[in-house]
Amino acid sequence: MALQNIGASNSDDAFYRYKMPKMITKIEGRGNGIKTNIVNMVDVAKALARPASYTTKYFGCELGAQSKFDEKTGVSLVNGSHDTAKLAGLLENFIKKYVQCYGCGNPETEILITKTQMVQLKCAACGFVSDVDMRDKLTSFILKNPPEQKKNSKDKKAMRRAEKERLKEGEAADKVMKKLTKDVKKTKDGHAKTTSKKKGNGSDEDHVSPTVSQAGDKDDSEEDDDVQWQTDTSAEAARLRIQEQLSTVTADMVMLTTVEEPVKKVAKPIHEENSKPANGNASPKKLVDIAKENLKKNVGPKEILETLSGSHQENASALYEALLDGVEKGFAKHLLKKKSYLAAIVVEGEDSQLVLLRAIEEFCGKSNPSAVKEVPLILKALYDADILEEEYVVKWYEEGLNGENKRSSIWKNAKPFVEWLQSAESESEEE
Repeated sequence: MALQNIGASNSDDAFYRYKMPKMITKIEGRGNGIKTNIVNMVDVAKALARPASYTTKYFGCELGAQSKFDEKTGVSLVNGSHDTAKLAGLLENFIKKYVQCYGCGNPETEILITKTQMVQLKCAACGFVSDVDMRDKLTSFILKNPPEQKKNSKDKKAMRRAEKERLKEGEAADKVMKKLTKDVKKTKDGHAKTTSKKKGNGSDEDHVSPTVSQAGDKDDSEEDDDVQWQTDTSAEAARLRIQEQLSTVTADMVMLTTVEEPVKKVAKPIHEENSKPANGNASPKKLVDIAKENLKKNVGPKEILETLSGSHQENASALYEALLDGVEKGFAKHLLKKKSYLAAIVVEGEDSQLVLLRAIEEFCGKSNPSAVKEVPLILKALYDADILEEEYVVKWYEEGLNGENKRSSIWKNAKPFVEWLQSAESESEEE
């Protein structure tokens, strides 16, 4: 099934995460009974999180034609012959009016009906509440047929948590299996053949001890009487055993030494040698310039952080500012394209998520009102990308409200998203 981005303004964004199927129509009947059947209306409405009856009714209102949606069969019909392009244009208008948030533009909204019979859209991403124009004909239909309220609106979040736990358990199981494989390999490599001598026969000939499978076939009492177990653990004996078991060529490749080979030095990133001053520290501005220069050279995330000579917080702030150099709006979308660099900041431990959050706070504090307004969008994007977790976002928010910079407008803008996180956490605990 062909998919497209929700909203015409996002049609060229290859990284846009909200998709819907392309509309498919079919002309049925002839003469006065001709009708247009929207074949996949159920799938389109499901992608928009709206009832299919809403979109069908909207087409009828805009075209001045009768429309009908059958709940049992899922058939959507509009009287008259209408081409797909025309209906797609009407669907785009429906998305702008009844799906996309009027604040951030994301289609993650829910229809609310107030006590005064007004239709509103509440955004789950930024918390903005949009007022729908009540002069539109579809609003009367929505008031008569209100949407079903979601009982478990945070099921996706619970599924994401369960998926994370499964991944952690899988990684732990892989580590255990690797460790067991290494232990078995070491046991095989270090296994020594034992020699035995028969008592009272006066022979100096050495006999190789039986293997484990062969020894198991004999009676234990007979082995105790006739076999004397010995193991020579010297380096010379080990070399002889290896030569017996392996071919001459393979035996020469075995290294009987515990001295590890020297670790090869990894080539340093571009400009690394000149980036660190003699005293080991650099000014914040110089750190930003170094990060920008390395980004232009497409240096990897880990290498850039190793190049910077400041503290973890200074390096994170410099890299974050360098990533957003020249960006005036759409910060969240731009950061998602560079999320590997942000993931490198938080890889040093769970507390490093606070380092990234403080870097976001510092960047917004540098007279950048556009970045302050997009704080909830940035947090939501990094949260969905599993770079930030709710525990540390809430902790950072509470520290900010009680800190020296508590009067900053960043906390006011971040509040709706933090409240959404806390409500999601409380609902998952209740479940």
